[in-house]
Amino acid sequence: MQRSVIFDVFGTLIRIENRQDPYLHLLRYGRGQGVSPSREQLEILMTLELDWKEAAVALGIRVGSEQLLALDRLLHEELASMTLYSDAQQAIELLRGAGIKIALCSNLASGYGQAVRALLPGLDAYGFSYQVGVAKPKPVIYQSVCRDLGVQPGQQLSGNRVVMIGDSIPCDRDGARAAGLAGFHLSRTGRGDFSNLVDFAEAVLKG
Repeated sequence: MQRSVIFDVFGTLIRIENRQDPYLHLLRYGRGQGVSPSREQLEILMTLELDWKEAAVALGIRVGSEQLLALDRLLHEELASMTLYSDAQQAIELLRGAGIKIALCSNLASGYGQAVRALLPGLDAYGFSYQVGVAKPKPVIYQSVCRDLGVQPGQQLSGNRVVMIGDSIPCDRDGARAAGLAGFHLSRTGRGDFSNLVDFAEAVLKG
């Protein structure tokens, strides 16, 4: 059986200890100029690879050099505070030791991509929304990750099984299932399908 596991990133494998929300700060600059935050603006930030100046232009927000520096400083404070959850590496090692392919699938602004790869190097595929050009829960992003893994979702009966887990019910459980994956909800407070990643990995191995 060819099995693959796809993980969400933030809230699942990685946490930000010092949250600064730089992209929300950019949207607040816009609000001060009469540019109301919208779903479309969030889509732009999540589905295009943009530096701060390019992001501001795409959103129709005027920013000066001091504001650009401030946004960059906030982002780097967040990046420096990113750590793996205590169960993340153990779960990944359990799965990789069994020959299971591992990928990431995350709605991610481009400023976070390099730091995420540095914390989670050497995986089989990385599906970040700013690179794929589509955000979860749209099926295309899951399909893109599966293509990079060399597997097809929805083929459990033929021996392939693609499993996904994350902390978002609409994105990581329901959206994944709609795309043909076996999606599960991670809730570290015990309100989901799994409360930790080691139990999830062991369930996949028993699978």
